[in-house]
Amino acid sequence: MFDFAWSEIGLIAAVALIFIGPKDMPVAIRAVSGMVKKARRMAAEFQTHVDEMVREANLDDVKNTFNEIRNFDFKETVEKHIDPDGSLRDTFSDIATPSEPAPDEPAISEAPPEPEAEKPEPVVLAPAFIPPGLIPPPEPVKADSPEPPAFVPPQYLT
Repeated sequence: MFDFAWSEIGLIAAVALIFIGPKDMPVAIRAVSGMVKKARRMAAEFQTHVDEMVREANLDDVKNTFNEIRNFDFKETVEKHIDPDGSLRDTFSDIATPSEPAPDEPAISEAPPEPEAEKPEPVVLAPAFIPPGLIPPPEPVKADSPEPPAFVPPQYLT
């Protein structure tokens, strides 16, 4: 982190000798070395506290919790709580499949089916999971000449 050459250390010692003086130099060296020792002790203590916190946190539990959240199946959980025995699902699946006439019943007059008017396909503005109140209504299309976009310079509009 700190890179001092011998020439730099010698220059610092010479300046310290001039400003502090030879009489007070041993006291200053002891004070600086004491501060360095305190700093090292504090760094070692901080490192041991961080290691202890990591051991106490037991990161395996946190990792397992995140995996459970990631693999959560919302649909299955809701179905379990709303319809635990499956009776609602069975009721609606019976209604959805039309029953065929029995083979001994006479067939209803088979008239050709009338052609139905083609229904336009519904326009899907957003995925189904967005609430409809958040979807803006479509803008009406003007039959007149459309306004040019705002980024076209006026001199090109002729």
